[in-house]
Amino acid sequence: MRRVVFNQKGGVGKSSITCNLAAISAARGKRTLVIDLDPQGNSTHYLLGKPASELRDTVADMLEQTVSFTVFNRRPDEFVHASPFPNLFVMPSSPELDFLERKLEAKHKIYKLREALKKLGETFDAIYIDTAPALNFYTRSALIAAQRCLIPFDCDDFSRQALYNILNEIRDLQEDHNDELVVEGIVANQFQPRASLPRRLVTELVEEGLPVLPVRLSSSVKMKESHQSRQPLIHMAPKHALTQQYENLFKVLHGEQVELEPLAD
Repeated sequence: MRRVVFNQKGGVGKSSITCNLAAISAARGKRTLVIDLDPQGNSTHYLLGKPASELRDTVADMLEQTVSFTVFNRRPDEFVHASPFPNLFVMPSSPELDFLERKLEAKHKIYKLREALKKLGETFDAIYIDTAPALNFYTRSALIAAQRCLIPFDCDDFSRQALYNILNEIRDLQEDHNDELVVEGIVANQFQPRASLPRRLVTELVEEGLPVLPVRLSSSVKMKESHQSRQPLIHMAPKHALTQQYENLFKVLHGEQVELEPLAD
């Protein structure tokens, strides 16, 4: 399964959700790949422990060869790095993505990522794609390449307005480029169950018929500690409440039974 995590708004937890769901997938024995398409490289640093600027053989290098003359193109799996965690692999980001974008757009290479991911799907059981907070060439490429899309939502009115725009953009891409893509769900992140605004916003989105997933990810300092230690929650704090929420989210996405706690009144 090829899954993209996307929102045009920054700070909503795209990298955290991407990496922690992927880490759970890998911990369950599935060969799992994270592709980091955000030039900031947060997922790369989180899972590999090094800034993207220090790495070679990146996603930018893979895409670069589609616009450069080379006698033999390297296979997509040659740009994959093993993480310190069993079954978890990363195709790292690079600051060069910013400089490469115009060249790729000019040569109409929007489908090259999909071609690469289909080949990688022969090797990996699950592929997760982290994206930048912008609807740019790379996020469009990811949405064209993916089969499922998760949209993080951080429970404020600005995010709500952005959400409608995102859903419209995805609908256009589905119609024009990728009828296989399904919006798998909206993930309420940094959720505060005892605060009235987040509960009201999520309830209203559900009443509107939007695909809000039943698992809410709480706001917790444990996530910041996880980033600092470069360890996904399933490895750093497997019994923590936020880790359990991520595991429940994973189960929901894979059609498994899960008992959910009722929201606070």
